[in-house]
Amino acid sequence: MKKKELKEEEITGGSIKRKTLVSFSVFFVLAGLGIGGWVWLNKQDTSDGTLKPLRKVLNVNEKVNNAFFSDNHLVKEYPKSKAEKDVRVNGDVGMGEDYKFENWKLTINRHPESMSPDSVLYLTINDVRSLPYKGIIFDFKCIEGWSQVTNWGGVKFSDFLARYHLGTHSGRAPDPNHPEDLYKYVGLMTPDSAYYVGVDMKSMMHPQTILAYEMNDSVLPVDQGYPVRLIIPIKYGIKSIKRIGYIYFSDTRPKDYWFERGYDYDAAL
Repeated sequence: MKKKELKEEEITGGSIKRKTLVSFSVFFVLAGLGIGGWVWLNKQDTSDGTLKPLRKVLNVNEKVNNAFFSDNHLVKEYPKSKAEKDVRVNGDVGMGEDYKFENWKLTINRHPESMSPDSVLYLTINDVRSLPYKGIIFDFKCIEGWSQVTNWGGVKFSDFLARYHLGTHSGRAPDPNHPEDLYKYVGLMTPDSAYYVGVDMKSMMHPQTILAYEMNDSVLPVDQGYPVRLIIPIKYGIKSIKRIGYIYFSDTRPKDYWFERGYDYDAAL
């Protein structure tokens, strides 16, 4: 073998060794940083159900989402032929089987800060059904990673507020010209208060947010939240509370079941 070829092999072999050494060095440095970061993160204080640095990131995400929020941003809707007939049942907190539906009523506190009995409104399912019908077929998304195209029917939450003069400090119907009159949040709970969500008012007023009493053009099944549930397509399914028993309004964040367990309060898509 010629000297030139031998020299080239030595150079090539040396280059490979150096690159290998550099690669392993970088790997071990990054691995060390990753392990160190993980140890540091798990030593941090907990805030609202999750580690404080993670909660800060989630809060920033929420602020960014709110900055770009618009009623003109609609989720994609599908024809009925695309809707799933066997709709997946997910989540049973607050859905006790011994519940007596003949006692159900929708209890609404117009002004939580008021102790007056006049602040409380009680509605039946027929009161809800008396509003203009709104149907929506969309891809229902769960935080567990699955999704289904599902068909729901009910009434727009914005129409619900307008009809019964709810959600405002003044006690009048919501007025687009006076958004400052609206409470900032809506709190919803199951009749036993076991499951509860808080949703920003802008999202509740979104044109695709409904109080649903039908699924696949039939009465809402018990395991899907009969007699009425929330369907809010711009959020993950954890916000679409089943079997709503209580609704109230607030200018501070209402308590939220999954937020308390470390999830994002906003849960926006």
